Amino acid sequence: MSLRDAIDNFYERLVVDAIDATREESDTADYLADVMCVALNRLPTRYYRHSIDMMFYLADEELKEMKQKSLAVVQDAREFVREHQRQ
Repeated sequence: MSLRDAIDNFYERLVVDAIDATREESDTADYLADVMCVALNRLPTRYYRHSIDMMFYLADEELKEMKQKSLAVVQDAREFVREHQRQ
């Protein structure tokens, strides 16, 4: 197993959930991948090895704040990518 496969960024999961919650019919896979990159670059990293660790040590209020922050950043990233698409 590679070290790269041993860890994950918790915000990746939250950003995917936020993208799914704001998905529009016209969204393409390329557009959503760009949105995800922009959003993740605007969020802090929160690495973990085992998802149970995050759930056990993360306070409910902190998780709620992380979800809200992820949704707001995804909404901003959607607008940014729309405005900066190459023609």
